[in-house]
Amino acid sequence: MNFVKKQKPVLEDLFLREKPARILLSLKMAKIPVYATILSKEADCTYSHTIKILDVLEKMGLVVFDKQGRIKGIKLTDDGWNIAHDIEAVQKKLTQVEEKHAKRVAKAAKKDKAKK
Repeated sequence: MNFVKKQKPVLEDLFLREKPARILLSLKMAKIPVYATILSKEADCTYSHTIKILDVLEKMGLVVFDKQGRIKGIKLTDDGWNIAHDIEAVQKKLTQVEEKHAKRVAKAAKKDKAKK
């Protein structure tokens, strides 16, 4: 038997995490390049963790650093924007599913209460 451990793809590992998704969504909402300190606050993670995530995003071609003098802003590439848009769509769909589930639970509880 071959028990070779299959390695998880880099992007899958990255985007199935909360912090990178928050960073991408924050960048998508921004109209101008954003600083890493702002992204770290919005993603609720440390500055150093934010920089590590941004480095991976840059290597994957999803963000670019826009350096103007000593200040380094970050913005999404077209691919980054598309992925952020898709994450946002999945987030909305999950919210809809949760709302439907809550309505079903409330309806079932109401039926049970009416029977008693």
